[in-house]
Amino acid sequence: MIAKDETGPTRRTVLKRVGLGVVGAGVVAAVGVPVVKNLTRRDPPVTSLPRTAPLRIDQVTVVDPRDGSRSPGMTVVVRDGRIASVSATKDTPAAKDIWTIAGADRFVVPGYNNMHTHVLQEERASLFLATMLAEGTTGMRQMAGDDDLLRYRAEGRLPLGLHAPGLLGMPGDLLMPWNAGSVEEVREEITRQKDLGADFVKLISVDRDVFFEAVEWAHRQGLKIAGHLPPSVSPSEAARAGYDSMEHLGTGSCLWIESSSQEETLRGQQDLTGPVPGWFANLPFAGWLFSTDVVTNMTAKMLINPAMSNSPESVGLMRRALDSFSETAAREMVRHFAESSTWQTPTLVRLRTQYLADHPEYDDHPWMKMLPARTVSDFREVRARFTALPADTRATYRQYYDMSLRMVKRLHDAGVPILTGTDGPGTNPADLHTEFRELAAAGLRPLDVLRTVTTEPAAYLGRTDRMGAVAAGMDADFLLLDSDPLEDVKNFASIAAVVRAGHFLPRQQIDSVVEQLLAAAP
Repeated sequence: MIAKDETGPTRRTVLKRVGLGVVGAGVVAAVGVPVVKNLTRRDPPVTSLPRTAPLRIDQVTVVDPRDGSRSPGMTVVVRDGRIASVSATKDTPAAKDIWTIAGADRFVVPGYNNMHTHVLQEERASLFLATMLAEGTTGMRQMAGDDDLLRYRAEGRLPLGLHAPGLLGMPGDLLMPWNAGSVEEVREEITRQKDLGADFVKLISVDRDVFFEAVEWAHRQGLKIAGHLPPSVSPSEAARAGYDSMEHLGTGSCLWIESSSQEETLRGQQDLTGPVPGWFANLPFAGWLFSTDVVTNMTAKMLINPAMSNSPESVGLMRRALDSFSETAAREMVRHFAESSTWQTPTLVRLRTQYLADHPEYDDHPWMKMLPARTVSDFREVRARFTALPADTRATYRQYYDMSLRMVKRLHDAGVPILTGTDGPGTNPADLHTEFRELAAAGLRPLDVLRTVTTEPAAYLGRTDRMGAVAAGMDADFLLLDSDPLEDVKNFASIAAVVRAGHFLPRQQIDSVVEQLLAAAP
């Protein structure tokens, strides 16, 4: 399955090359591996959370992201996976039937929600899920699914046990030319996915008329729709159509073209073709072929950094768009986002590894220890090729990322809702706390960043009655921090313990599970 979610023209270029390459190599060779896999694959076992015991945590400071308040000297009582009460410790009566923990004046915040992850597609899913929990992630939006993953969820077969975040939402198959090649097909596919239990629709690249029909039909089915933007649809057009969530700042150069004083000229120079040749996308086996591990393996190295597949022409177009940036045009575009409540999930941590791949931070990043040796080798090879790119190309990429940070601040200042996501785990460093750091570098205050990972996800999902705050009646998914998160985003990582669905998990326990899974990884 094509699992990784990358940015704009790069992604399309990669898939074009893969499509032609697969056809050239011959279909027979491509069929072998998937057939063997399907004959030998076994469904994963059923997984469930154990029952919880009543829990009481005394003497903590409860931080409420909704209003930025701190309430010291509080007790949080948890029963049956829900928060039963939050009250002053001095006023909370003692009880013999409850496990009581001394909070020692730590700070309690809602659990973090990673709103763009691909973790359930990973071979080492259990390891990465435990790593996410260690980062304080108690909820996640899985951004790509398929029929099997939807069935596994319905049957309780996803690896979502005690040491994993909860699943907040998952789509079915990504909307692409082979399953959404026409208005009729996209209706059928969205309806099919809803029947299978998809929570929302994820769109990658379709024709212009199909895009607008996909948005309307998803909404008719009661589903949100999120993802990339086809090059034939401008960001403002997508916002006005009701596109719910735009990922990776729209992908590619689309935001910068619309923010350019030369928009009309640059838009006329865009490559408006789809991700694969039309004749190939329409072949009967195209969709199946692109869902197999053959193509995934072929594209793995290219998708480590899609910027490496950019043509000189696309880099030149990007440079001209950035150099002709218009504050007036950008303000108008952002206004459409705000008026249409078009949510943004920037995934800065992913854009950073793509456009700043030569940064010394990636010489020997701690993330690498969790990846298979071959993946680490591929990452280093691709990174070496990036550092050998022409200086003006890398300068354009640095400018792209700097402008992305500034755009995030513009979005926030205009009231455009922002969600935190990493686009990981994948083959690149994609930790949540680096995303926090980058959001702060963009100019967001610690409270603003905290909201992107707590209250904003709750609002986007329509679950403000169950998540986004530590209060009576909320799900018992929260963190104990050693340091005040409202003082510095660095303190978001000072996790002493995670309460996940009412289970109290000290950080040392989660770290121990991570180490065990890492040692057992193939």
